[in-house]
Amino acid sequence: MKNDKTDQTIEKYAGAYRKVLKSGGLPDTEEEIHAYRKRLKEMYASDNFRKYNVYPTTNTVYVFAIIAMCLQLKQYDLGNAQIIDMINTGFAARRNFFKILLRGIDLLPNAYAAAEKFNISDHAGRVKDGSVTYDYFRLDDGKIEYSISRCAYVEMFEAYGIRSLCKIFCMTDTTSYNHLSRHVKFIRYSDLSDGSCCHDVVLDRRKIRE
Repeated sequence: MKNDKTDQTIEKYAGAYRKVLKSGGLPDTEEEIHAYRKRLKEMYASDNFRKYNVYPTTNTVYVFAIIAMCLQLKQYDLGNAQIIDMINTGFAARRNFFKILLRGIDLLPNAYAAAEKFNISDHAGRVKDGSVTYDYFRLDDGKIEYSISRCAYVEMFEAYGIRSLCKIFCMTDTTSYNHLSRHVKFIRYSDLSDGSCCHDVVLDRRKIRE
C-alpha cells in the first residue's frame, strides 16, 4: 500500500479498535491507540504482509488489522473467548449489515440456490488464487460438502502465534448460515483454528429426509 493510503487505513482501524476496547470495558487511552497504530504500521510493512497480500479473494489488510487487535488485547491477560467476543461486538455495525442482508435472502424461495451459487463461486476463486486447499468439494442435489486442509487466514494468525484466534473468521460461516435457517441447514464438524481440517456440510432443508 502507498503511504497515504496506509495511514488512512490505520486510522480507520484505530477507530475500530477504540470501539473494541469500549465493548470490553477497557480504557481506550491515547497511549493504547497509539500502540495499536504503531503495531499495525509495522505489520503492514512486514514480510508477512507481503507474503499473504497476494490473494484476490482474501482481504489481507482487514485480516492483519484484526490480528493486530488480538495481539494488543493479549496484554490484558484475556482468554480467547473474551477477545473474540470483544472484537465481534466492536464490529457489530459491520456484522449487522450482513445479518439484515442474509435475513432478506432467507425470505426468498431460492435461498438455498443462492447459497449454492456462492459456494461454487467461492470454491472456484479460492482454488484459482491458492488461498485455500480443498481435500474435496462435493456438490450433490441439495447438498454441498467440503473439507479444507489449508487456509491462508489460519496461516496468517499462526504466523503471529495466535492460530486459535482465527476462530473469529471461522465463525463467520456459522453466523451467516444462522440467518438462512428457513432454507439452509449448516453443519460444521471441525475448523482449522483448532482442528486438522475445516469440514462443512450445507443442506437444502426442503430435501432433508427426516
